[in-house]
Amino acid sequence: MTEHPRITQEMINLYDEFTHVTNDRADFMRRLTELVGTSEAAQAIAAMISANMSAAGILPENDSRIKSEFVTYGDQMTGYLAWPASAAGRLPAVLVVHENRGLVPHIRDVVRRVALEGFLAFGPDFLSPLGGTPDDEDKGRDMIGKLETPKVTEQAVAAVRWLKAHEKSTGKVGAIGFCWGGGVVNRLAVAAGSDLTVAIPYYGAQPPAADVPKIRAELLLHYAGNDERINAGIPAYKDALAAAGVKHEIHMYEGAQHAFNNDTTEARYNKAAADLAWSRTTATLKRALT
Repeated sequence: MTEHPRITQEMINLYDEFTHVTNDRADFMRRLTELVGTSEAAQAIAAMISANMSAAGILPENDSRIKSEFVTYGDQMTGYLAWPASAAGRLPAVLVVHENRGLVPHIRDVVRRVALEGFLAFGPDFLSPLGGTPDDEDKGRDMIGKLETPKVTEQAVAAVRWLKAHEKSTGKVGAIGFCWGGGVVNRLAVAAGSDLTVAIPYYGAQPPAADVPKIRAELLLHYAGNDERINAGIPAYKDALAAAGVKHEIHMYEGAQHAFNNDTTEARYNKAAADLAWSRTTATLKRALT
């Protein structure tokens, strides 16, 4: 029986730098090989840390409990819309913002999970203007790096307003986002005003403290204990939220890694943290939106 190689925090930190700072796979693999000794071990470890697009999701696309479709909104933006097949009448709506690889199968699976909880769930593809999410995750990250932050925020606000006015929607909208999408949701909370009722970023970059008083949504903030890059911004955000009187909760999942909710990444997924965060997320969405 082949044993899995041991994953250290230094290896995960190297991957985090590669995926969020340099996007230079050759440099990442060179440094990882130097760390572990052989290219074979480096390849095995990289596969365990990275996300697997072909990994099975929790809810398959043909799950009879869910209806879904790909749609267009705003300025030729596309996305994935899902809702409970048994729904009668309008539903509260939830925007689901993807990570820095685009609207990959995992995020579409998360959209379906949200829908199963009783919501009209929508995952925009913020790579639509560049041709849409590619199959190659390195290319997806490269494309994400070409997006202009103000334009992304504008498109996110447009998605909230599209959901608010949708014929299947009650008009109450929340948002959740992961990694890059967590940062988008934080900025969305600033920009959307009263159109957004609740915002739930998972390990997302924080907005400038000076913008926090513009937030009207309730916030539920999830952070991983082993995520120095993102966690460095927590103290200033926490102080700004308190000073502005924004209703918020901050949860730190000790021992968890950045991307702990992504069940397609073997080394970073943390089931206990993901399950607890998800239970808090769904409870907050139901309380705030229904």
